[in-house]
Amino acid sequence: MTRLPAFLFGALALTLLAGCNNSDNHALQGWVEADTIFVSPDEQGRVEYLKVQEGDKVAKDDLLFGLDDDLQKADVVVKQAALSNAEQAFDRATQLLQSSAGTQKSVDDAWATLRQAKANLEWSKTRLARRRMVSPVTGVVQKVYFRPGETVQPGKAVIALLPPANIKIRFYAPETELARIKIGETVVVTCDACATGLTAKVSFIADSAEYTPPVIYSREERAKLVFLIEARPADPEKFRVGQPVTVTLPTEPAKGNAS
Repeated sequence: MTRLPAFLFGALALTLLAGCNNSDNHALQGWVEADTIFVSPDEQGRVEYLKVQEGDKVAKDDLLFGLDDDLQKADVVVKQAALSNAEQAFDRATQLLQSSAGTQKSVDDAWATLRQAKANLEWSKTRLARRRMVSPVTGVVQKVYFRPGETVQPGKAVIALLPPANIKIRFYAPETELARIKIGETVVVTCDACATGLTAKVSFIADSAEYTPPVIYSREERAKLVFLIEARPADPEKFRVGQPVTVTLPTEPAKGNAS
């Protein structure tokens, strides 16, 4: 997940807390964050080629990069030979049984060996196919971590992708404003150089407050409690990760919430 830099996060929190005592101000400071998809290989390998670069838009199943596959190809050849031998052994066992020179157990054993050989070959073909990594989602290439010629370990990300649906607006609301927010509520989002009319739907509201000392709060101190809220923008492609934004809440309390 892409995180907000600590200094920017702190600045936003201070701005929010400074304005918490103004109950008529429904504009809250927030930022753009995203859940990044990391594409990594199942096995160690050397990157042979890259088909994308940072900033490229890719569709689901588009080829991203490939790893060296000499060992995997050789393994497929070995498994194909083992399958051929197993097929011949099964045919021979069947013929011997038909001529009363063999036993049913020999046929059963040969059949089990044949089934295992087929499974082994399919597994080897799958390993070979996975040396060509395709995009699991439609999105934008955010980062390329390995280049051709570099060796990557299993599970180590080579490419980071950002699907538009994974972009979200995060902001903090004081306890006094929670009555105006509910899941599914539409909020207005503005930022410098942004288009007008941008909105987002609230998708998450934290159950517990943050930035609070472990003391009993007075009525005045309760206004300083803040709760994390996330909203999914209607036009995610118009935002950039880490971008500061202003979120304006509805002027009326959300239906179903206590006023």
